[in-house]
Amino acid sequence: MKVLLLNGSPHEQGNTFISLSEIAKTLKEEGIDSEIFYIGKGSIGSCMGCGACSKIGKCVLDNDKVNEFVDKMVEADALIVGSPVHYAGATGAITAFLGRAFFSGWRSGKNPFRLKPAAAVAVARRAGTSSTLDQLNKYFGISQMPIISGRYWNNVHGLLTGEVNQDLEGLQNLRYLAKNLAYFLNCKQAGMNAGIEAPKEEDVTFTNFINS
Repeated sequence: MKVLLLNGSPHEQGNTFISLSEIAKTLKEEGIDSEIFYIGKGSIGSCMGCGACSKIGKCVLDNDKVNEFVDKMVEADALIVGSPVHYAGATGAITAFLGRAFFSGWRSGKNPFRLKPAAAVAVARRAGTSSTLDQLNKYFGISQMPIISGRYWNNVHGLLTGEVNQDLEGLQNLRYLAKNLAYFLNCKQAGMNAGIEAPKEEDVTFTNFINS
C-alpha cells in the first residue's frame, strides 16, 4: 500500500515538507510506503471549465504537474495534502492544482479518488489553520474520500524553516494521523480480502436551483 503526500508549499523543503516527512516516517514504521509529491514553483493555472478532460482523458492544461499527480493517484491508496496558510486559507497554487486534479480526475473516467482515505495538514506561523483545513477537506468530502483525523486538528506551527520541529504537540498529532491512516488502510485491505466489495454507484442526478 502507498500513500501520496502532496506538498502544496512554494518552498520544496520548508515546514510543510518537514511535516509531511514526519507522517512519511511514521507510515514507514507502520509498514506503509509513501511518496512526497511537490507541486513545483511554476505557475499553476486554474480550471477553465472547458470540459476537455472528459474527451481527452486528462486536463487540457499540460504545462505543470497536475496530470502527473492524477496518474499517481490512480495507483495510490490514500492522499494527504499539506499547505501553508496564506490569508487564513490554503495557497492559491494548491487550490488551483486540486481544482483541476479532482475535476479532471473525475471527468476523465479514471476515478482516482473515490473511497481512498485522505487528510489535510495546515502549517502556519500563528492562525488560519482551521479555516484552511475546512477548505481542503471539502475536496475530499465531495469525492467520497473517508477523512482521517489525528487526536487534534492537523495543524503545526512555525515561520522559519525548521521551526515546526519545536511544535512537539503538532508533530505528535501528525504521528497519530499517520497511525490512524495506516490502521484504516489495513482494515480496508482486510475487508477486500474477505470479499467485501465497494458500494455500487448510481447514475449521478444533477439539479440546480433554477430547473429540477
